[in-house]
Amino acid sequence: MREIYYVEDDAGIGGMVKAYLEGKGFQVTVLPTAAEARLALQRHLPEIVLLDWNLPDGGGDSLCRWIRGSWEELPVIFLTVRGDGEDIVKGLLTGADDYVVKPFSLEVLYSRIQALLRRAGSAGRDTGGNAGANGRGNFGADCLSCGGIILDLRKKKVFLSDAREREISLSGTEYQVLLYLMENKERTVSRERILEQVWDVKGSYVNDNTLTVTIKRLREKLGQPSCLKTVRSVGYRMEDRL
Repeated sequence: MREIYYVEDDAGIGGMVKAYLEGKGFQVTVLPTAAEARLALQRHLPEIVLLDWNLPDGGGDSLCRWIRGSWEELPVIFLTVRGDGEDIVKGLLTGADDYVVKPFSLEVLYSRIQALLRRAGSAGRDTGGNAGANGRGNFGADCLSCGGIILDLRKKKVFLSDAREREISLSGTEYQVLLYLMENKERTVSRERILEQVWDVKGSYVNDNTLTVTIKRLREKLGQPSCLKTVRSVGYRMEDRL
């Protein structure tokens, strides 16, 4: 059974979300404090963490940074009343994969969880067709490459082919954005298209800052690669030509 940790000190909200998601086949553990969440995570990792911001023993942003520092691939969704643009950007910059503002629809929350788990479970897959072929370079059928960035589809890993041949640790969302851009190498991909393909919004509201922050984090981890270009007012493009 797929397991969820929900860090939430409001027993009413925690119980409502727990009952709904367990009706969908999840096992949900509600943890009312950051301290209890840390202990639980050190003992056992769930498939996904839902995280409130305002906790009795600290901010959810601090807990999210701690989670991301320990488990780069563990999916995290903020579930909080703090819905200002600055809060959303800050939450995503701490390492969260998604951000849902209270009050929220349980159906929308469930769809966000499902989309994030699909991305986490299928990261690195080869979708086939012409999109992937353009990025393959000389690294074999299981790799995409662009400007010294190598994405190994089989191992689901990303490397920089510099003097140190470094492996770069990416979150599931960052990996999926990079994968989609490299599959469409030499093509300009609109922001809307990336949001549709990676976040699987299907009509649900996704703040545009989500993509901006993800691209920012991706560029930082990859060392500000010149092959990842911004096409003003349109989207992004990966190309080998500098």
